[in-house]
Amino acid sequence: MFRDYAPLNTIPLEKGVGFAQPAQDMSAHASPDGPALDVMTDLSRISAVIVTPSENVDEAYRRMRQRGVRLLLVIDESRRVVGIVTATDVLGEKPMQASQARGVPHNEVTVADIMTPQALLEVLRFDDLRHAKAGHVVATLQRLGRQHALVVDTGQDGHQSVRGLLSASQVARQLGMPIQTAAIAITFAEIEATLSR
Repeated sequence: MFRDYAPLNTIPLEKGVGFAQPAQDMSAHASPDGPALDVMTDLSRISAVIVTPSENVDEAYRRMRQRGVRLLLVIDESRRVVGIVTATDVLGEKPMQASQARGVPHNEVTVADIMTPQALLEVLRFDDLRHAKAGHVVATLQRLGRQHALVVDTGQDGHQSVRGLLSASQVARQLGMPIQTAAIAITFAEIEATLSR
């Protein structure tokens, strides 16, 4: 059956070879009036960096440094998102507070002890972002008072899936200007109203 196909040549694998990873071509420059999708990390084009709730906070931080990110999706054994953990969570007071509260040494503090659980996460809709500008993203992050936001897409089955991530530091690099996100957070309904304009 496969007589008409000649086998391909093989070569030895060189020492120290890396491997291909999905990469999104993030535009080096963006403008506030440009598309919001230009400043979103699209998880359909680049792999999310993940961690499980049972991993310790030192491993979570090592993974952040290794992959050059400041937010990890926390997933369960079925690969469902159960929360997020940020560099601020890992490097701030949360690990020490968890250590004291649980009466365990720092190296036994887990991601579950410090993460923001799914029930407390508010997200943006991909469809809203598709029609928004980068300036809307900045305004949203500022109004939320956050460094990051998740973007969800709703499938044909009606269920949400995390489609993208927004990072104030990434947006600032692309816009070439600092972004202050320490604003007082307001209700998410007000954020949605801003995005729909």
